[in-house]
Amino acid sequence: MTDWTNAAAPSLDDFATIAGAAFDGLPEPFRRLAREAIVRIDDYADDETLAALGIEDVFELTGLYHGTDLTERSVFDPSPMPPRIFLYRRPLLDEWAERGDVTLGELITHVLVHEIGHHFGLSDDDMHRVEDEA
Repeated sequence: MTDWTNAAAPSLDDFATIAGAAFDGLPEPFRRLAREAIVRIDDYADDETLAALGIEDVFELTGLYHGTDLTERSVFDPSPMPPRIFLYRRPLLDEWAERGDVTLGELITHVLVHEIGHHFGLSDDDMHRVEDEA
Protein backbone atom coordinates (compact mmCIF):
# COMPACT_ATOMS: atom_id res chain seq x y z
CA MET A 1 0.00 0.00 0.00
CA THR A 2 1.27 3.45 -0.91
CA ASP A 3 1.99 5.75 2.04
CA TRP A 4 0.27 9.04 1.15
CA THR A 5 0.88 10.60 4.57
CA ASN A 6 3.62 12.95 3.39
CA ALA A 7 2.81 13.06 -0.32
CA ALA A 8 1.90 16.33 -2.02
CA ALA A 9 -0.25 16.71 -5.11
CA PRO A 10 1.82 16.61 -8.29
CA SER A 11 2.86 20.12 -9.33
CA LEU A 12 2.79 21.70 -12.77
CA ASP A 13 6.48 20.76 -13.08
CA ASP A 14 5.68 17.15 -12.13
CA PHE A 15 3.05 17.06 -14.88
CA ALA A 16 5.55 18.49 -17.37
CA THR A 17 8.01 15.74 -16.42
CA ILE A 18 5.36 13.02 -16.85
CA ALA A 19 4.22 14.51 -20.19
CA GLY A 20 7.83 14.75 -21.37
CA ALA A 21 8.43 11.09 -20.55
CA ALA A 22 5.18 10.16 -22.34
CA PHE A 23 6.26 12.11 -25.43
CA ASP A 24 9.72 10.51 -25.35
CA GLY A 25 8.03 7.09 -25.25
CA LEU A 26 6.18 7.65 -28.52
CA PRO A 27 7.48 5.92 -31.65
CA GLU A 28 10.05 8.05 -33.49
CA PRO A 29 7.88 8.84 -36.55
CA PHE A 30 5.19 10.33 -34.28
CA ARG A 31 7.70 12.27 -32.20
CA ARG A 32 9.28 13.70 -35.34
CA LEU A 33 5.92 14.88 -36.73
CA ALA A 34 4.80 16.32 -33.38
CA ARG A 35 8.05 17.81 -32.06
CA GLU A 36 7.14 21.34 -33.17
CA ALA A 37 4.12 21.33 -30.86
CA ILE A 38 4.67 23.12 -27.57
CA VAL A 39 3.25 21.27 -24.57
CA ARG A 40 2.01 23.57 -21.85
CA ILE A 41 0.69 22.58 -18.43
CA ASP A 42 -1.83 24.86 -16.74
CA ASP A 43 -4.05 24.30 -13.73
CA TYR A 44 -7.22 25.03 -15.76
CA ALA A 45 -8.27 26.30 -19.16
CA ASP A 46 -8.85 30.05 -19.15
CA ASP A 47 -12.34 31.55 -19.27
CA GLU A 48 -11.95 32.61 -22.91
CA THR A 49 -11.10 29.07 -24.01
CA LEU A 50 -13.98 27.56 -22.04
CA ALA A 51 -16.42 30.11 -23.49
CA ALA A 52 -15.18 29.48 -27.06
CA LEU A 53 -15.79 25.76 -26.59
CA GLY A 54 -19.14 26.23 -24.84
CA ILE A 55 -17.89 24.53 -21.69
CA GLU A 56 -19.28 25.75 -18.38
CA ASP A 57 -17.53 23.38 -15.96
CA VAL A 58 -13.76 23.98 -15.85
CA PHE A 59 -13.26 20.31 -14.86
CA GLU A 60 -14.68 19.05 -18.17
CA LEU A 61 -11.58 19.98 -20.20
CA THR A 62 -8.43 17.95 -19.52
CA GLY A 63 -6.51 18.84 -22.67
CA LEU A 64 -6.66 20.95 -25.81
CA TYR A 65 -4.88 21.19 -29.15
CA HIS A 66 -4.53 24.71 -30.53
CA GLY A 67 -3.11 25.16 -33.99
CA THR A 68 -3.44 24.17 -37.61
CA ASP A 69 -3.30 20.41 -37.98
CA LEU A 70 -0.92 18.78 -40.43
CA THR A 71 -3.67 17.98 -42.95
CA GLU A 72 -4.64 21.66 -43.27
CA ARG A 73 -1.17 23.14 -43.69
CA SER A 74 0.30 24.64 -46.81
CA VAL A 75 3.79 25.91 -47.49
CA PHE A 76 2.07 28.97 -48.94
CA ASP A 77 0.23 29.73 -45.72
CA PRO A 78 2.61 29.22 -42.81
CA SER A 79 1.18 29.39 -39.32
CA PRO A 80 2.42 32.42 -37.35
CA MET A 81 2.35 30.44 -34.09
CA PRO A 82 3.61 26.93 -33.42
CA PRO A 83 0.92 24.42 -32.51
CA ARG A 84 0.29 24.09 -28.78
CA ILE A 85 -0.99 21.26 -26.65
CA PHE A 86 -2.47 22.22 -23.31
CA LEU A 87 -2.80 19.74 -20.45
CA TYR A 88 -4.90 20.89 -17.51
CA ARG A 89 -3.60 19.66 -14.16
CA ARG A 90 -6.61 20.06 -11.87
CA PRO A 91 -9.17 18.45 -14.22
CA LEU A 92 -6.70 15.61 -14.87
CA LEU A 93 -6.20 15.10 -11.13
CA ASP A 94 -9.97 15.12 -10.65
CA GLU A 95 -10.51 12.52 -13.39
CA TRP A 96 -7.67 10.39 -12.04
CA ALA A 97 -9.20 10.42 -8.55
CA GLU A 98 -12.71 9.67 -9.87
CA ARG A 99 -11.59 6.81 -12.10
CA GLY A 100 -9.25 5.06 -9.76
CA ASP A 101 -8.42 2.46 -12.44
CA VAL A 102 -5.42 4.11 -14.14
CA THR A 103 -2.19 5.66 -13.01
CA LEU A 104 -1.72 9.39 -13.34
CA GLY A 105 1.02 8.70 -15.90
CA GLU A 106 -1.35 6.59 -18.00
CA LEU A 107 -4.01 9.31 -17.93
CA ILE A 108 -1.60 12.10 -18.84
CA THR A 109 -0.20 9.94 -21.65
CA HIS A 110 -3.71 9.21 -22.93
CA VAL A 111 -4.68 12.89 -23.05
CA LEU A 112 -1.33 13.90 -24.60
CA VAL A 113 -1.67 11.26 -27.33
CA HIS A 114 -5.27 12.37 -27.92
CA GLU A 115 -4.17 15.97 -28.44
CA ILE A 116 -1.31 14.87 -30.70
CA GLY A 117 -3.97 13.02 -32.70
CA HIS A 118 -5.66 16.38 -33.33
CA HIS A 119 -2.26 17.69 -34.52
CA PHE A 120 -2.31 14.87 -37.08
CA GLY A 121 -5.82 15.90 -38.19
CA LEU A 122 -7.82 13.19 -36.43
CA SER A 123 -11.25 14.03 -35.04
CA ASP A 124 -12.52 12.85 -31.65
CA ASP A 125 -14.67 10.28 -33.48
CA ASP A 126 -11.61 9.04 -35.42
CA MET A 127 -9.66 8.59 -32.19
CA HIS A 128 -12.53 6.84 -30.38
CA ARG A 129 -12.83 4.44 -33.33
CA VAL A 130 -9.08 3.70 -33.19
CA GLU A 131 -9.28 3.13 -29.42
CA ASP A 132 -12.30 0.82 -29.80
CA GLU A 133 -10.47 -1.22 -32.44
CA ALA A 134 -7.27 -1.51 -30.38
